[in-house]
Amino acid sequence: MPKKSTAPKQKVVRVTLVKSPIGYSERHKETIRALGLRRMHQTVEHVDSPTLRGMLYKVGHLVEVVEEVEA
Repeated sequence: MPKKSTAPKQKVVRVTLVKSPIGYSERHKETIRALGLRRMHQTVEHVDSPTLRGMLYKVGHLVEVVEEVEA
């Protein structure tokens, strides 16, 4: 019988840039870059954390977020 992993499953968040940060504050532009987004409709994946949630809250009007559970 295979062993079951006891490690908790990590939640992965998929973030897509759907609106240009041009015309928004420099802090919003820097947050988009810190998320790893460089161009429109680019998608990146991050492990969910409180820091990431804060960044997504700040630029939520510019990005689309999809949550997934990684097996």
